Amino acid sequence: MQFTAQQIATLIQGRLEGNPDVKVQGIAKIEEAKAGDLCFLSNPKYEEYLYSSAASVVIVNDSLGLSGSVNATLIRVKDAYSSFAYLLEQYDSMISGTSNVGIEEPSFISPSAKIGKGVYIGAFAYIGDDVEIADGVKIYPGTYIGNSVSIGEGSKIYSGVKIYHGCQLGKRVVIHSGAIIGGDGFGFAPLKDGTYKKIAQIGNVIMEDDVEIGANTTIDRSTMGSTIIREGVKLDNLIQVAHNVEIGANTVIAAQTGISGSTKIGKNCIIGGQVGIVGHIQIADGTRINAQSGISKSITAENSTLNGTPAFEYKSSLKSQAIFRNLPELQSRIQKLEETIQELTALLSTQNLEYKK
Repeated sequence: MQFTAQQIATLIQGRLEGNPDVKVQGIAKIEEAKAGDLCFLSNPKYEEYLYSSAASVVIVNDSLGLSGSVNATLIRVKDAYSSFAYLLEQYDSMISGTSNVGIEEPSFISPSAKIGKGVYIGAFAYIGDDVEIADGVKIYPGTYIGNSVSIGEGSKIYSGVKIYHGCQLGKRVVIHSGAIIGGDGFGFAPLKDGTYKKIAQIGNVIMEDDVEIGANTTIDRSTMGSTIIREGVKLDNLIQVAHNVEIGANTVIAAQTGISGSTKIGKNCIIGGQVGIVGHIQIADGTRINAQSGISKSITAENSTLNGTPAFEYKSSLKSQAIFRNLPELQSRIQKLEETIQELTALLSTQNLEYKK
């Protein structure tokens, strides 16, 4: 698809400097752009590329003062970064089919399901009994929506997602391909003969508004009550959230993290990749946990930064790591000190004997 600089400027309400008819058909970083590309500049440390870039159109801040000649057509806006992000969102909508409306065949929709206005349901989707789908929801091909699931306005459920019965999704929720919402929690009771009896998982999963779930992430339904993902939470790909977990508002979690059952994570936390968190603990608001850390007990102090396995305070952990790296040298120094002490002890013993004589 091709767009003129004038069309782009109109869309983001920008002010043009240069040729309004120049066309772009690609998007690139300013340091890599070629003719026909659109890019943006918001960070001053990349300004040097503006004067050498082959890009056809560059979105810049109103406040930018030029220190050289520019070949590209400029579009000046209040905030180049947010304007470029808005353009990417619109472009993604065009190429990914998020503007689609209607029900494709073949698909199964239960007669008892309630479907709102402007909904898209792709081919081979399954919509169970008593499902409620609000206005503007997009459900892509090959998706399973179990009985009594509710999906809020403007949500997007990508191909291959499975949402088990009774789960509730808020408005503008995005769930990427392969995610499984509401599978059984890992609940088994040990028996005297060494076997295990499954404990029925009769709860559900509740997601509040503006949650985004990455591809192949799994969120288990609760044993009783609900596993809860609060407003604005963003989960990366390949994350495991166990039964009865609660994740606080606007917390973000990176890939391959595992959260054990009944743990409560506060709001505005940042959790790195491959973090392991044990069950039945609480993590305070604003906690930051570095990648590959292991959390084995509750974190009670808000805005803590943790590192390591088992995780502890970040600066202390770095000092400990430095000491650990220097252990061979420290061992060598200790051995030399011991040898010196032995020599001094022997010398003093000799001197004491001579004095007594």
